[in-house]
Formats: sequence, structure tokens, C-alpha cells
Amino acid sequence: MLPDVVDYLRCPVCGADLALTDRGLRCPAGHTFDVARQGYANLLPGDARPGTADTPEMVRARTAFLGAGHFAPLTGRLAEQVTGARILDAGGGTGHYLAAVLDRTPDATGLGLDLSKHAARRAARAHPRAGAVVADLWRPLPVRDTTADAILNVFAPRNAAEFHRVLRPGGHLHVVTPSPRHLGPLVRELGLLKIGEHKDDRTDTTLADHFTLTDRQPLETTARLTHEEIATLVGMGPSAHHIPADELHRRIGKLTDPFEVPLSFTLSIYRRS
Repeated sequence: MLPDVVDYLRCPVCGADLALTDRGLRCPAGHTFDVARQGYANLLPGDARPGTADTPEMVRARTAFLGAGHFAPLTGRLAEQVTGARILDAGGGTGHYLAAVLDRTPDATGLGLDLSKHAARRAARAHPRAGAVVADLWRPLPVRDTTADAILNVFAPRNAAEFHRVLRPGGHLHVVTPSPRHLGPLVRELGLLKIGEHKDDRTDTTLADHFTLTDRQPLETTARLTHEEIATLVGMGPSAHHIPADELHRRIGKLTDPFEVPLSFTLSIYRRS
């Protein structure tokens, strides 16, 4: 873990600042946390239950799909929009989007938070100026007050009060959500989870006490995906928990190969109130 990234962190037990020692991370009260040999730290409190975290199979699928460039327009849009010296990726998964932002911002450092230790292993190696921590976004974040210049939140839970606390005054929160048009016919043909028609309105309402919407950018594109790529796409998202593998394979087999899939996202930018 980079010393600059450790400067983001606070103890999840008592809230004191954490420092890097020979044995890992330690606060003045003596609470200690190991840094895994893969380079990430686990800062989940002892009573945490990471049962909804991404599995190794989901992480492998996400790494393969994003690495193939299928979401490149979204990745590029984020890299253009996000600025600041300290970037927090809340629910950052494998670190794919954070790495793209850091590539475009030479003096910045980044910290990725994710509930999955399997994702954190990938994120810790995603970029030389990034660190990764296992943390639950629904709990108080193990991040110091007003530390981040910008927060990334891509297809991840949103803890408005905690995001407000860790973001500096005037900082921006960049939220990416799928639109109801995302994946189009795949949702119907494969029985995938549907996106609600008023998702943006619900997001605005959730954040309204702490953030002000300053910009909203739709992003529409398409991808021609093979059957194998479609299986990978489904496997990296929440629908992976809901469709048995054999049944998914049967449904995908009915599609043309390759199959044109609409990709539809909304980037919403909020200013800290």
C-alpha cells in the first residue's frame, strides 16, 4: 500500500488515523489490520457479513469483459470527467475505472473500496498509484473526513452521508447507473434483472440531503458480442446469482452469434452541498 493511500484511512473500530507499520496498519489505540501479500488491507469490522460480495467467478468475468474493451466509451468518459489529487472509488471492484482516471491524472492517487476481497486483490494491482481496501459501503467508511477530491461510484451502492463526510467541500461525486435501455433484448431473452424506469429520480432523492446535481450525461453505444462474451457479461453482474449456469447456457444458445447488444448508461455528477 502506498503511503499516500494510507493517508486516506482511519480505523474502522475507533475512527483514529491509521499508519503503516512493518506488520500492517495500526492506529494509536492499538487496533491492527493486516495488509495481504497481494497488497490490499481488510478493514471490515469483526461483525461484518460480506455475503453479498462478488465471488471469484464474478471478478474473473468482470476482469475479462472490461479488459476486452466492451465498456471503453464509459471508461473514457469517466477518465475525461473526474479530476483531483485524491480519488476515491466507492464500490470500485477490480479497479478498472479508477486506473483509467489515474492514467489521465498523473499527479493523483486513488483508493478503491469494495466488499469483495477477490475484487480488492485485483484492484491493488490495477495501477501503481492506487491502493485497495475491503470495506462495506453501507457502514461508516474507513476513510478520514474531507479526504477525497472526487468520488467514483459505478454500479455500486451509495451511502450519501458517508460520501458527504469523506469528500472535501466543493468536491464532486460521479455516479454511473445503467438506464432502462441497457442490454435491451438480452434482459427479455435471458430473463435478466430489469432496471427501473425512474432510477435516476430515485438516485437524486437518495442523495438530495447531501449533494446537488450539476450535470447528467447519457451514454448510448452498442457491442456485438459472441455467446461466450454474453455469458461473461451476465456472469459479472447481479443476474449471475439468479440464473443457473445450465439454464443461462440454454437461453444464450437461442441467440444469433454474434448478437448486437445496446449498452446504455447515465453519468450523474453531484456537487457536495
